Amino acid sequence: MTVGTHPARKKVMAERILVCVAWPYANGSLHLGQIAGAYLPPDIFARYHRTKGNEVLMVSGSDSHGTPVTIKAEQEGKTPEEIATYYQEEFLDSWQRLGISYDLYTTTETQNHTEVAQDIFLRLFEKGYLQTKTVSQAYCPKCQRFLPDRYVEGTCPHCASPNARGDQCEACGKLLDAPDLINAHCRTCGTTPEYQDSEQFFITLPAFRDRLLDWVRQQTHWRLNVLNFTTRFLEEGLIDRAFTRDIDWGIPVPVDGFEGKRIYVWFEAVIGYLSATKEWAKLQGDPEKWRDFWQDSSTRSYYFIGKDNIAFHTIIWPAMLMGYGDLNLPYDVPANEFLTIEGRRLSTSQNWAVWLPDYLSRYDPDPLRYLLSINMPETTDTDFSWREFVRRNNDELVATWGNLVHRVLTFTYRNFDSCVPAPEEIDERSQALINKATEVLNRVDELLYGCHFKEALRSAMDLAHEANRYLDEKAPWKAIKADRQTAAESLYTAIQVISALKTMLYPFLPFSSQKLHEFLGFDGSIEDEGWKLQSVPPGQKLQPPEPLFSKLDDKVVEEETSRLGSAY
Repeated sequence: MTVGTHPARKKVMAERILVCVAWPYANGSLHLGQIAGAYLPPDIFARYHRTKGNEVLMVSGSDSHGTPVTIKAEQEGKTPEEIATYYQEEFLDSWQRLGISYDLYTTTETQNHTEVAQDIFLRLFEKGYLQTKTVSQAYCPKCQRFLPDRYVEGTCPHCASPNARGDQCEACGKLLDAPDLINAHCRTCGTTPEYQDSEQFFITLPAFRDRLLDWVRQQTHWRLNVLNFTTRFLEEGLIDRAFTRDIDWGIPVPVDGFEGKRIYVWFEAVIGYLSATKEWAKLQGDPEKWRDFWQDSSTRSYYFIGKDNIAFHTIIWPAMLMGYGDLNLPYDVPANEFLTIEGRRLSTSQNWAVWLPDYLSRYDPDPLRYLLSINMPETTDTDFSWREFVRRNNDELVATWGNLVHRVLTFTYRNFDSCVPAPEEIDERSQALINKATEVLNRVDELLYGCHFKEALRSAMDLAHEANRYLDEKAPWKAIKADRQTAAESLYTAIQVISALKTMLYPFLPFSSQKLHEFLGFDGSIEDEGWKLQSVPPGQKLQPPEPLFSKLDDKVVEEETSRLGSAY
């Protein structure tokens, strides 16, 4: 079996799929780097599996306890609760408008999450996987407080990046402790921190190294970047990692004598996948339903994250699951690389970003979903530019796919009593195209199953190009003058191909695909119809067609590019 290829699947029975999505910090608006990296891919995947008839649960929530939230609160003179609540509401609105179809999007502020996190803590503690150590913790004499890891900045000892934090270097991906940093300083006031003794709980990661290595080496379907990074990390050896922190914002450590400490947010956040599933089960009126997704070995769990979170999802969270016992390990962790903006690395502090609420205030969701999918950073970093956005929208969505749909449906609607024409026969060329549509539908099926989103979308768009070429050859607008049946045959054929395309494009373009579904005269949703070439029978009444997409003016490029780096 080659790396990146998923094992053959059973064709008969429905599968159960758990889609776990990275939890964003509730400290600022969502930006396109996050969407391309971690939030659009799982939605494509979940919509595909639902259409296949599989049992899907897609969960996530806002990380309300991270130090980015407290930093934002201090900057704005508000409480962390106020900041977290504001962005939780904004996130929910953004997900709905972009079409990110969570079954549950919750928050780490729920009592349910606290109970699940403390349960995992106590189980690991009872089994000896959490042990106390006295450590030196950064203390700022000017601010007069212990500094959470993100409040300590300095130079990375591994790659010499000057912007490393006390928890991780984003440049090289190494996990760090604040004392590791060179030229460390308090991010609030710039003072060099002192180090004072503090007793903390540590998770004994070395105890899991061999089990993790054996498990990881079997994951030959993982993406190469994920597999190689994880294997190298494990082969270099693991160290105990601090599981608690001296902070007052977060989930209390449920052990007497440690009342002033909180569970470290990195560990608390990954527990959210389990706590969200339990919360969902309670909301369904079946509190034990979570077990189907976490204890049934036939369930496959997928974790969608950015590449800076790989270690916590392929090493630390699996170690916690092994330590807790009787819970499924991740089946796949299809982490994406980074998205740059106009050729530069995204920087939220410099406002070098495209913010999702800002985008959605001016443009439709599907064109953005299309560009981020066709340009998805699956194996290498990719770039977003407004010029490319306008080009892809105008040349591919409008001129290729949208034009195919509109000219077929409008011509049919006007010339065949707004009904699908009935061909007397289907010639070899027409039948070949219908057969090709079925082949591509099956190909897209396989690609989406293996989390190859970019290639799946390209395959579908190639079929749209071919359908346009077929239509140009057949020219029903000319044929109808001499031979109405010839025109009927080509239009009928094109409609069948369009119907196949609306199914395979639905995970990527849910809004326009559902609209097209209704233009074709179908009721209900595409998901209800299933993953198949949904034949459009002769005589079926069409709805009055409208353009699926709008052409964008070239001035959009200059207008939007000028916004980058400006005050937000």
